Amino acid sequence: MPGTRPGVAYSLTIRAGYDNIPGMLGKITSAIGEVKGDISAVDVVEVAHGKMVRDLTVNATNVDHGKRIIEAVEAVQGVKVVHVSDPTFLLHLGGKIEMRSKVPVQTRHDLSMAYTPGVGRVCMAIHERPEAVWSLTVKSHAIAVVSDGTAVLGLGDIGPAAAMPVMEGKCLLFKEFGGVDAWPICLDTKDPDEIVRIVKAIAPSFGGINLEDISAPRCFEIEDRLKAELDIPVFHDDQHGTAVVVLAGLVNALKIVKKNPKDLKVVVVGVGAAGMSCSKILMNFGVKNIIGFDRQGALSRDRDYGDNVAKKWFSEHTNPKNVKGSLRQSLKGADFFLGLAGPGLVTAEDVAQMNSDAIVFALANPTPEIFPEEIPANVRIMATGRSDYPNQINNALCFPGLFRGVLDARARTINDDMKLAAAMAIADTIPESQISEDFIVPSVFDRSVPRRIARDVARAAQESESARKVRRRDPSAYSPFAR
Repeated sequence: MPGTRPGVAYSLTIRAGYDNIPGMLGKITSAIGEVKGDISAVDVVEVAHGKMVRDLTVNATNVDHGKRIIEAVEAVQGVKVVHVSDPTFLLHLGGKIEMRSKVPVQTRHDLSMAYTPGVGRVCMAIHERPEAVWSLTVKSHAIAVVSDGTAVLGLGDIGPAAAMPVMEGKCLLFKEFGGVDAWPICLDTKDPDEIVRIVKAIAPSFGGINLEDISAPRCFEIEDRLKAELDIPVFHDDQHGTAVVVLAGLVNALKIVKKNPKDLKVVVVGVGAAGMSCSKILMNFGVKNIIGFDRQGALSRDRDYGDNVAKKWFSEHTNPKNVKGSLRQSLKGADFFLGLAGPGLVTAEDVAQMNSDAIVFALANPTPEIFPEEIPANVRIMATGRSDYPNQINNALCFPGLFRGVLDARARTINDDMKLAAAMAIADTIPESQISEDFIVPSVFDRSVPRRIARDVARAAQESESARKVRRRDPSAYSPFAR
């Protein structure tokens, strides 16, 4: 089956003991190869008394494949599997993030300034001049990553505790790529009113709120209410982070196929949080013809959407010809397919009906709507959400730099101008001479990307009057001793 490549996310380390005689290692590696395991390392643990103990680190495609690899090693005569460890679980042991002090506390003088009694003077300075909180506390570089665990990755509603590893990972990327300190806040409630109340209550400690893995359509209401009621930016990354990176990829793809945004026919499968936001940013970019599909078919103006105001809005602002046909029919003559729904939803025969030099972003993860191995010849550019194929559309390209710029500008909100600026910054990271069918977005490990995004987002915040017009001060300026 396409797309079942062994990867490090499903790696396992098998500790195997056997008689130290020639040929045994070959038998073991052959057994692993026969079940299509990918050996990445072989290490000697111990050699003693005619026995050999080795650790064999093997990449698998999924959990069941990993179990078959273990069984294959156990089946080799004379081999005993001593232990099996999972490097991914070991990486998460004790969590992936921690809080560290920025200042030493080694003497009574340090303690007196960092805590009582000196800290009281700083508290009063903030009480008397509230804007001082940006200079004298962690607020200027702190983000809350808030989730209720209802729409985690491809796992669905797994609850707040099970969502913690993802939120920790998000915080890790904020710090690693953007220099932003982020805290995971997983809430044991699905009630939008309660979520809004809790986030409002904790907001004074943070310079921004990143909503994460909250199911649609609740996420739209929660974000809209928080944006209206808070004076710090609120960003639902599943919506807007995806949209920014999708637009960045499309910008560079259009440079290759020489097509204009206003002339594109776009088909979007999956009109949830991400699909809605991607469509809006494409419209802001100049795309005129977008047809969206959900489980019931095309979003036309003739359907009843009940209390789903987001889909009702979508139907009224897209699909200019009010198309009601099937997905396959709508793909005929399309230029850009954007999949944000689920595995295997389109076939090679479906995609073959698209125009020449077609662009396909199949972003369902881990199994896309169609695999790159399946695309027909008319598709010029292919992107997925996976790291084992070219052109990974990864939110990590966006959110660290975007929030760095937001915090640098002390922005009140994240508006469309700032999101467009982030997308263009990502696209422009790749010199036009280097853009190719397999290189339309930069690597997440390109450290110039978040710096570019931060600079351009901060500038857009200033130009769109989202930034606070605050003169940067030496923190001592808030001291009663200042003159």
